[in-house]
Amino acid sequence: MPREPRRARLDQPRSMRRSIMPSPRYDPDAFGRFAEKFARLMGTARFLLYTTVFVALWITANVVGIYGLRWDPYPFILLNLIFSTQASYAAPLILLAQNRQADRDRVQYEQDRVRAERSVADTEYLTREIAALRVALGEVATRDFLRSELRVLLEEIEDRREEPAGGEQGEHGTALG
Repeated sequence: MPREPRRARLDQPRSMRRSIMPSPRYDPDAFGRFAEKFARLMGTARFLLYTTVFVALWITANVVGIYGLRWDPYPFILLNLIFSTQASYAAPLILLAQNRQADRDRVQYEQDRVRAERSVADTEYLTREIAALRVALGEVATRDFLRSELRVLLEEIEDRREEPAGGEQGEHGTALG
């Protein structure tokens, strides 16, 4: 029967593993923030300007020679090594920064999707409520209907007042007065 790997339990203290070489500990989030700052810096005109000035000074100093000192003659092998090293570190840092941005975008898209679903549900609810109010208003007497009914009643009252008051019987056999 295969043995399952032990899982860390929160209700028990961790056992301390001792090793000859301690493993380096780093904060992945701090390293990711550094990678993002680095990628953001490399994408600016300032970085290109500083790099151009550095290369121009390097070449000038090695062609002219300061106090006769030329530490990197014409093929500029040391300068090429510096740029190769910088490029070999820049590419993974930029990829790490892009991955972190993609993760943030994924979370943002999910939140936007949930918010959009909630908006659609709210809109559908309000649409149903408005439809119910329209149906309810269709059964309620409108102002024009009430005015016309009151006008008819007023006309009937005026007609009854205009009738002679001499003890005549009304419609229901009662005297109007």
